[in-house]
Amino acid sequence: MTLPSIWATFTQDPRRPESARLRASDRDREVVMECLTEGYAEGRLDRSEYDERVAATTQARTLGELPAMIADLVPDRAPRAAPEDLHALAVRSWEAARRQALLRLLVPSLVCWAIWVASGWAQGAGFDPAFPWPLFVMLGTGAHALRVLTHRQDIIDEEQRRLEKKQRKALGS
Repeated sequence: MTLPSIWATFTQDPRRPESARLRASDRDREVVMECLTEGYAEGRLDRSEYDERVAATTQARTLGELPAMIADLVPDRAPRAAPEDLHALAVRSWEAARRQALLRLLVPSLVCWAIWVASGWAQGAGFDPAFPWPLFVMLGTGAHALRVLTHRQDIIDEEQRRLEKKQRKALGS
């Protein structure tokens, strides 16, 4: 379990004042127990601290009581990524989109051309090249690939804005 995302695994975020007074579910207590177990296994808690926190977690009635059990084990907020990191992630996203677009062009096109060639030979003696209908498949799938290849910077900028917005939202909650 990645530590910054632990807060999303609760039924309600126990750090929020409106959620703190709600009753904790067994699943909420299990989330804290998993975190405590990881902390003990990594040597961040000794045996007595672990036992004390486990006992307090099992007796916790409300969500507001749970964050204190793991406050020194889990960051309260996800660390803010540097703009260079977000740009690198956006570039990797574009590279993945480029690979996917090219695969979506090549695979159907190759299958269609193979069917076209096979059907040309099946007509009788020799190869009879009928209308090359696989070109329509290539046009349809190629349009998307061409867009991805020619709008590289726009796609990267859009993905970087999306990542920044996601980061602001995560830091704001």
